[in-house]
Amino acid sequence: MRFRSIAHALILACGCAAAANARAEDAAGVVKTVKGAVRIEHAGASAGATIGTDVYSSDRIVTGPESSVGITLRDTTLLSAGANTTLELNRFAFDNTTHAGVLDASVKRGSLAVISGKLAKANPDAVRFSTPTTTLGVRGTEFIIEVGENGGNAR
Repeated sequence: MRFRSIAHALILACGCAAAANARAEDAAGVVKTVKGAVRIEHAGASAGATIGTDVYSSDRIVTGPESSVGITLRDTTLLSAGANTTLELNRFAFDNTTHAGVLDASVKRGSLAVISGKLAKANPDAVRFSTPTTTLGVRGTEFIIEVGENGGNAR
């Protein structure tokens, strides 16, 4: 009986680990730095972000006052959101072999510094950042987006 219980526990553990690994492979990126209050909204739930938290396509990242977060996407794109920022990762897909994919993100308010990665270098037209008033295509490798409190672009 005890052997059977241990076997069941191992099967469940292996199944859970496989499910966790499959979920991690689907992650668009990972949180690398956190300062202050940062939360990630995913599939109707909200949780505090910590270093190592996975970020997925369709996630909303929200920073509080005097807070910031640094995220590295799978294609090596670096995102740094400042205080009082709402960033929506609308869509992200990246093929490590061909460097094909798409990055579509929206800054609803606040500031976002971007250093583009492999996706933008391979196909700049596949990368788009939007604000309430503007859609930006990527033609360079580093830029900053600022959106004022009323949703207008501050810069």
